[in-house]
Amino acid sequence: MTAIEELLHRNAHRQEKGPGELSHQPTLRVAVLTCMDARLDLGALFGLRPGEAHVLRNAGGTLTDDMIRSLAISQRRLGTREILLVHHTGCGMTTFTDEDFAFDLHADTGLRPPWKARTFRDEREDVRRCMDRLRRSAFVRTDRGMRGFVVDVRSGDLHEVL
Repeated sequence: MTAIEELLHRNAHRQEKGPGELSHQPTLRVAVLTCMDARLDLGALFGLRPGEAHVLRNAGGTLTDDMIRSLAISQRRLGTREILLVHHTGCGMTTFTDEDFAFDLHADTGLRPPWKARTFRDEREDVRRCMDRLRRSAFVRTDRGMRGFVVDVRSGDLHEVL
């Protein structure tokens, strides 16, 4: 059975029903930008339930143009007010460089990507960089509240980045 087939099987045999009809506007009025890392369970970390927050995920939880696009829509059309930025320890994005990844893609495909992977060496420093970029964005409002953290993937402890 493939992974997709396994997930479809789990859906067909789930015991718990969906949350019912929820508004597309998150009740906590918060957007969470975090990494796609499978070890991050935001329900366990924050007690998040369906309908409470917009959760935006990408490799590294880094602030790309698409994340700015999603945050602008989340705020300006769907009512979120605050932004929670969460990176984590042991991120895979610290294990290679943008240049190495572009070289590998070029070697495999003959093409260089038109985008950067946005790797980083230090999770805390990247949280600072992302928060600074958010503050400078004309499209995203940070005056209503924005905080950044690094979560320890082993303990679940949050460490605020100031």
